[in-house]
Amino acid sequence: MADNPLAPRGAGRAMAHFWMILGVIVVAFPVYYVFVASTHSTATILRPPLPLLPGPEAATNYGEAFSGRIGQIGGVSLWRLLGNTTLVALGIAIGKIVISMASAYAIVFFRFPLRMACFWLIFITLMLPVEVRIQPTYKVMVDLGLIDTYPGLILPLIASATATLLFRQFFMTIPDELLEAARVDGAGPWRFFKDILWPLSLTNVAAIFVIQFIYGWTQYLWPLLVTNSNEMNTIVIALKKMVSFTDAQTPWNLVMVTSVLAIVPPILVVVLMQRWFVKGLVETEK
Repeated sequence: MADNPLAPRGAGRAMAHFWMILGVIVVAFPVYYVFVASTHSTATILRPPLPLLPGPEAATNYGEAFSGRIGQIGGVSLWRLLGNTTLVALGIAIGKIVISMASAYAIVFFRFPLRMACFWLIFITLMLPVEVRIQPTYKVMVDLGLIDTYPGLILPLIASATATLLFRQFFMTIPDELLEAARVDGAGPWRFFKDILWPLSLTNVAAIFVIQFIYGWTQYLWPLLVTNSNEMNTIVIALKKMVSFTDAQTPWNLVMVTSVLAIVPPILVVVLMQRWFVKGLVETEK
């Protein structure tokens, strides 16, 4: 097999590796620095320069954070914060996938009046900034009594025009012969979706799940508005509450511990699902 003429050779390959390693260092060093800070005391963190090696306070800092003695957030433990954030992120990701697949399936495979008008109405919502929808959405949550509840955190964020568009574009690549063969075999709409469409869509589902999970995990504005009690806070909101106006009143060691734990779950999701994620984004032939 002939060599790829575009493949770097000699000095070019060394330069490519240099820039790749430099990029990894630039991206990973802040994360490492936060981890190092989480193993030192607040006094050490406030006294520059911060050491580049982990310190002796790791067990104390992580133990205090998990035991629930963080006064700035009402003594709520990180277990509760991580549980809240995981539930919200999973609820948003799964809800977006379910609703988007169902709406795209209806638009592509069913013939009903104004189906394209329905699609374009969904698509137009991409052009509406979040701030435009915040006030009426909050009013609806208040009227329904969903403030400080998990449904109030999740339900307003599970509609996704982007996911609907992606699923619609994929469903339109399904050959008509496959649909006709399913009809000949007596498969109804549910069986066609479950036995044929769903297996073909797994890579797309994985890619959208990763994107939407991170979207749900990093939500700040909506959880800030819809939660009042510390027990319902997500980890991002807790981080904001832990940082005071003055450095002396901020438990920086616990802030760094919380930051590390806020970073780890999204990284794990991306690492564990990276193969499916990449396939779902770049695969064109099914």
